[in-house]
Amino acid sequence: MPHARISTGLLAALLATAGAASAAAAPAQPDISREQAQIKKIVADISPKRIEAHIRKLVGFGTRHTMSETESETRGIGAARRWIKAELERCGAGTPLSVAFDSHVAPVSARISRPTEIVNVVATLPGTQAASRDRVYVVSGHYDSRVTDVMNATADAPGANDDASGTAAIMELACVMAKHKFDATLVFMAVAAEEQGLLGARHFAETARKNNVNIAGMFTNDIIGSSRADDGKVDNKQVRLFAQSIPATKEMSDAIRQLVATGGENDSVSRQLARHTKEQGERYVKGFKVSVIQRHDRYLRGGDHMPFLEQGYAALRFTEPNEDFDHQHQDLRTESGKVYGDLIDFVDFDYIGKVTRVNAAALASLALAPAAPREVKLRTDKLTNDSTLVWQPNGEPDVAGYRIVWRETTAANWQGSKWVGNVTEATVDLSKDNVFFGVQAVDKDGNVSVATYPSPQR
Repeated sequence: MPHARISTGLLAALLATAGAASAAAAPAQPDISREQAQIKKIVADISPKRIEAHIRKLVGFGTRHTMSETESETRGIGAARRWIKAELERCGAGTPLSVAFDSHVAPVSARISRPTEIVNVVATLPGTQAASRDRVYVVSGHYDSRVTDVMNATADAPGANDDASGTAAIMELACVMAKHKFDATLVFMAVAAEEQGLLGARHFAETARKNNVNIAGMFTNDIIGSSRADDGKVDNKQVRLFAQSIPATKEMSDAIRQLVATGGENDSVSRQLARHTKEQGERYVKGFKVSVIQRHDRYLRGGDHMPFLEQGYAALRFTEPNEDFDHQHQDLRTESGKVYGDLIDFVDFDYIGKVTRVNAAALASLALAPAAPREVKLRTDKLTNDSTLVWQPNGEPDVAGYRIVWRETTAANWQGSKWVGNVTEATVDLSKDNVFFGVQAVDKDGNVSVATYPSPQR
C-alpha cells in the first residue's frame, strides 16, 4: 500500500481537528461526523419502564445470595437465574440471540462455606461479518446480592442497586440489540458470585483466555441505580467510567514496558476503550457526561471487570457518581427513623436508562466499526522533527482507510486527527517528542475503531 505524508503547520493548528492539507491527497474520508441511524434507534429504544420491571422482579426473589436457595421457583439465586435465562430467551425469540448457563463449582474459600455451583447467564449475539465475528465485546452486571454479613445466605437481600440495576441494564441491552445486526459478536452476561470474590466473572475471563477468545472490550455495570448521594444531592447528568492504566503486577510484560518507556501510561488498551466509550456515549446521549476516572476501580475496591484486566483484556466499570453506603451491603432495618438497606425505593430508573443508553451507544459503535489497527509502530530509525507511523492492514472488507489522531502529552482525549486514506504508512509534520499518537481504522459507513497506540520501531 502507498505511503501518505501529511504536511501541517504550528502545534495549535495541528491540534485542530481539520488538520492541514496532505502533500499527497488521500481518497475522500467517509463522513464520520453523522450519527448512525441504527445506533440512534437502539439508544431511543432503551426503556426505563422495562428496566424498572426487571429490577422489581429481581428484588422479588427475596435474596440472590450465591449460597441461597436453588430449588424454589420464587426465592433465591436459583429462581433468579432461571428467570433471567427465560426472559432473555423470550425477548430474543426470532433473533440470533442464544442464551445458556455458564457453570462451574467453586470450592470452599474465605467467602464460600461449601462447594457451590456458580452459574452465569450468557446471551450471545453472533457477529454477521466473517472477518469480524471472532471479535467479541462483553457487557455484564452481577445478579447476586448480599447483606452486612457476606456469608448470610438466608436474610432478605434485595440488592436493588447492587446489582439488580446492572443486571436489568444488560437484559435491556440484549433484548433491544438482538433485533439488530452487527459485524462483531456481543455477549450480554449476568454473572454470579461477585460478592463472594468475583467468581463468576473470573471463571468466564480465565476460560476465554485459555481458549484464545478475542475479547476486544468488556464493560461491567455495577451500582448504576441511584443518582442521589448520601448527603441528598442529586446528580443525574453523569456516570463514572473507571479505566485502568498500568496493572499493579510484580513483573512487567513487554507491552507494558514499552508503554512506560514511551510515556504511554495513559494509553493502555483500557484507556483507549474509555476514550471511545466517552466519545460515543456523549455523542448519542445528549447532556449526559461520561466521567473517565483514571484508576481501575474505586480506591482499593473492585468489580467484575478486574478478572478481565488480569487476563490482559481491555475492561471498564460503570458506576453512579456518588454511592450511598446506607443502601449498600446493609441488613434491612430502621434505626432512629433512618432506613438502611439496598431497597428499590432508593433506585432512579430514569438514571439507569441513561447509563444503559451510554452502554448501548458504545457497544453498537464498537461492534459496527472495524477492529483497532494491528502492529502500529512509530519509526525511530532516524532523528527527525516529523513522525512516521506504520501498521498492518485490517482484514475487514469494508475498511475505507485510516486516520491518525494525536493529543498533547497533558491532554486526556484526542485533540487532532487527519485522514490518510487506505495506506499502511503515513508521516505527520509533528514531533513524536511533543504529542501522543494513535491510529484508527474507518469503514465505508463512517464507523471508527478504537485507536491503537504505537510502539517504537527501530
